Amino acid sequence: MSNKTKPVALVTGASSGMGKDFALRLIAEGYTVYAAARRIPRMKDIETAGGNVVSMDVTDDASMVAAVNRIIEEQGRIDVLINNAGYGQYGALEDVPMEEAQRQMQTNLMGAARLVQLCLPHMRARRYGRILNISSIGGKCAMPLGGWYHASKFALEGYSDSLRNEVRDFGIDVVVIEPGGIESEWAQIAVDEARRYSASGAYADLVTKFSGIHGRYKLPGAKVISDLVVKAITSRHPKTRYHGGVMAGPILFLRRHLSDRMFDRVISLAMR
Repeated sequence: MSNKTKPVALVTGASSGMGKDFALRLIAEGYTVYAAARRIPRMKDIETAGGNVVSMDVTDDASMVAAVNRIIEEQGRIDVLINNAGYGQYGALEDVPMEEAQRQMQTNLMGAARLVQLCLPHMRARRYGRILNISSIGGKCAMPLGGWYHASKFALEGYSDSLRNEVRDFGIDVVVIEPGGIESEWAQIAVDEARRYSASGAYADLVTKFSGIHGRYKLPGAKVISDLVVKAITSRHPKTRYHGGVMAGPILFLRRHLSDRMFDRVISLAMR
């Protein structure tokens, strides 16, 4: 295939973890990939594999506009948008400064929404597109110390449901991906943030318990989720949601079927 006939994908948060794996996998699958992130030096392997590296900060509107404009100028279209950029702002809700809460929402929710706004006119013009919003099982259930992270992912889930019903008639599919435990930088960043804000004081015991959880499981690599991404963008009729990773299925099952109080008890047991 020539570059002009290959499907074109934009992947955010592509400098590490799942985002990098998504970008490399889609290149291997024959996509023209634009891999976007702030940490450009960490994406040399994507360039070597044949991808296009884009400097983007999803809290900076100008960088998002410039990236989408570049793709349209070079390729004439965007077929797939994978909103993956994000992180976990942990710490007790009483302790986390509101400016950090705002940064969490801006990164995990508003940045994704802005990229959707920028890509949708081009998708509508061709009456085709796939938008994948990378949520989390933490978009369906909430653990102590992760309030702002969970708020951002719960919001992304609702946003995605509304968007799906708005754009369906234009030939555009919206899919939510809900990872469970996956080997990445995410867990250590979340633990570090929890310790940063709440390691001493009223919530110190919770932080100690939370820090201990992440060594309990052997986590799979990002390929588990990349397989779901490929399935979602190649299926003729994709599901609205896919989940994978450690404990994703059991946790989502329990959240669906248990009362709030019963699920709280499950969380308490998990935190011991």
